[in-house]
Parts: sequence; C-alpha cells; structure tokens
Amino acid sequence: MSSFTGRLSQLDRRKFLRGSSLALAIPYLESLSGVVGAAESETQKTRLACFYLPDGVPMPLAKDPAHKDWSWFPHGNGKKFTFTKCLEPLEPLRNELTVLSGLSHPSVRSFHGHSNADQFLTGANTGPAGPYKNSISLDQEFAAHVGDQTRYASLVLSTDGGTGTPRGAHTLSFDRNGRAIAAEHRPKRIFDMLFVKNDQDAARRLALSQSALDDLLADARSLRRSLSKNDQKTLDEYLQSVRETEIKVEKAKRWMNIPLPTVNVDHLNLDITPEDPRTFLQTMFELIFLAFKTDSTRIATYQFGRENGVGISDYLARAVGFRLAHQLSHNTKNPGGWKNFGIYCRFISEELGRFLTKLKSTPEPGGRGNMLDNTQVLFGSASSAFHLSRNYPLILAGGKNMGFKHGQYLNHAGDNPQGGAWRGGREPWQKEITHEDIPLSNLFVTMLQRLGIKTDRFSDSTGPLAGV
Repeated sequence: MSSFTGRLSQLDRRKFLRGSSLALAIPYLESLSGVVGAAESETQKTRLACFYLPDGVPMPLAKDPAHKDWSWFPHGNGKKFTFTKCLEPLEPLRNELTVLSGLSHPSVRSFHGHSNADQFLTGANTGPAGPYKNSISLDQEFAAHVGDQTRYASLVLSTDGGTGTPRGAHTLSFDRNGRAIAAEHRPKRIFDMLFVKNDQDAARRLALSQSALDDLLADARSLRRSLSKNDQKTLDEYLQSVRETEIKVEKAKRWMNIPLPTVNVDHLNLDITPEDPRTFLQTMFELIFLAFKTDSTRIATYQFGRENGVGISDYLARAVGFRLAHQLSHNTKNPGGWKNFGIYCRFISEELGRFLTKLKSTPEPGGRGNMLDNTQVLFGSASSAFHLSRNYPLILAGGKNMGFKHGQYLNHAGDNPQGGAWRGGREPWQKEITHEDIPLSNLFVTMLQRLGIKTDRFSDSTGPLAGV
C-alpha cells in the first residue's frame, strides 16, 4: 500500500486528493473500493434536492389568448400532455419528471401567497400575522436519518442568504424545533467548503484554480498510476468540472457586489448584465452537483428568491432583459404581460433542465444508473396565480431507482383552476375556494418513503400520494 493510500485510509471514509497543503474531495473510484468505502458502494445512495421559485407562475385563464403558450401548467393530463413555452426547455427530460397540479398546504390556502415560502417544505400553519411557529422541513427530516453519513448533513442555499424574517424567509430549511437554518449565498465560501483546508492560506492558493489543481494531480501521481483507465477518465472529468465551476465562482463575485434592489434608485443599477444573474444561478446549481458527486452531502435546498421582491434575488430577471422579477407577476394585466412573466419562468426552466441533464449524464459513482436515477428533485412555489396559495406549481424529477413513474402530468386541479390577471378588487387568494386541493404533505410522505424512511405521516398529510 502506497503512503498516499495509507493516508487515505486514515482520513474519514470519504476519499481525497492531497497536495499543496490542501485536500480535494473526489468521487467514488472503483480502484479504491478495497481501501475505503467498499461496503458503502454496495448500498445505493439516495439524494434529495429542493428548489423554490417565489411569486408564483403565469396562469392566464383558458379564454385568454396567452393561455396556449404562456400558462405554466401543461395542457392535457397523464401521459398525454404538452408543455407550454414556460416548461418547453424540459421537453428532452420529459420521461424523467412529473408535473403536478392541485396540491397545496391546507393551513395556508386562505392566506396571501407572499407569506408562505416559510412553510413550503414544512406544511406548518405559520399564519398571516401574529405569533409565529414553524416545524421541521422535509429536507431536515431526511437529514435526521442520513445526515451523519456525509461530511455535511445538508447544504442550505438561497440567493439572498441568511434566514430572513418570519413569513419572509430566505431559507427553505427548518430544524425539528421549527427554527430557520441560515442559508449560504456566497459561491466562493460554498466552493471552499468542498475542500479540506490544512492551513490558513490554502483557500488563497486554491483560488489560483488550475495551478492548484495541477499541483494536486502532481502530488498524487502514485494514486493516479494505480487507477484503472475508467477511473482515470472519471477523475479527469471531475477535475475539469471543478475547474469550470471555479471559473464561474470567480465571475459570480460581481453579483455579490450588486446593491439590493431599491425601486427609487433602480436607475443606478443598470450596469447589471444578463450574464451576472445567469452565471450566479448556474454556479449555485454546479456547486450542488459537485457536493452530490463527491458525496459531501446527499441533501440540498436552494431558494431562488424571497417573496415580494425583497432582496438581491429580484434581479434574477435581468438575465432575460427585465428589470425586477416580482414586477412581472403584477404586470400580467398589461399587454404582453403573460409573455414577459413566461419568458422569465422559461429561463428558470432552462437552468433547472441544465442541472437535471448534468445529473442524468453522470454515471452514479459506485452504483447503478445515473445520478438523476438516485436523486429526487422537487421544484415548486407556495403560490400559483397572483398571490394564490393554492394549486402549487410543482415538478418532481429523478428517482427512477426509487420507483417513481415519470413522463406524466398529474392534473389534480381540474379543468378550471383559478387564475387570470389581477385588475383590482378582490385578489385570487381572497376568493372562495372552488376546488379542494390534495395536501402537499401527501407527496412528502411518498418522497420520504422512497428515500428509505419508514413513515406514514408528515405534517398534515392524510396518506401517501398515489400515481407518482
């Protein structure tokens, strides 16, 4: 056994490249399975990623000409459905996902949608005002069972960072006592978390990117010579991915220096280029991918933005030529409003699709199938049509090795879901409930069960959700 391999076995059960006073986590390599983690490779790992979009989605009424192209939900039902332009970028992944409608959390259906991001993964009755109490989120329930098997129990991310405020969360994740878990939003800090530092200036040298990674390879030649050709290819592809991600991290630093959106001084911030928010979003997805590939964690949440247009996340719409994302949901009453809102949602679909495609194209490290087959990906919002806290827009992707049946649109909302532009008067969320949604927690029960958790309840669930 080489001295390098000996050092590997003295670390924890994960694997590392060593060099230049730092250590880089690497994916599973068959050539090392006899040294560390052999027993682990026999058990299929399962992962969970949850993403949240604030401010709802376009829902023009069926009589509106925009309904054909710019309604977020597909047309049709079951296996026979057609994506609109909002979700069209996901067409190549059609057989890897299920779109769901007609689900929501019962406790908040009569509340303003901007109050409800806090309970998207909890289902708790956080209320519209007054005393506030939350409960454990879906991701942390899973983390309680598998979090001790990885370096990080979970990765909690958002565009705005921190915890936010009650009913104005900047995080999707809440512990068993209902306390908000602060989200990280600085790509460089997240990137450095994936590397074990052995001295104080390791992070600085790592910022040199290619030279630092080349040093790692040079110092680990004895390891590389012992790898199979297949493992050498896997290692090379991984290091290239790390390099490409680090380049994006450097570019994303500009985003972090952008002032928070303030309508009165918005004209001062017009130097934001479309590349800034797109690069930032791509970088956050890439960091989650790297964390999963190295088994640094098996759980990640990412909140694209805070509700009600508060925070730097409101600038994400600059990626497709609009000033502020939140305004798009209010301007649907204007000519072309549905299309503009839909173009923004299409941008989000493009980046979600890029992430799903990367998981699908990556063989499962030490397992069967690809990474998407073993990863549940939940995407959604706690409101749909203009502050409406019902009929959440939801996508469940991946997890085929967990028994999910995809390539379908499960339309539980019926043919006439509430929607349309708000032109004054009572808002959609204030109108009488005309359709009884299924508790979203029913889906959460099914997800937990497929993740290997023995449970028949979560929050206010009434049972597992059939058909998925």
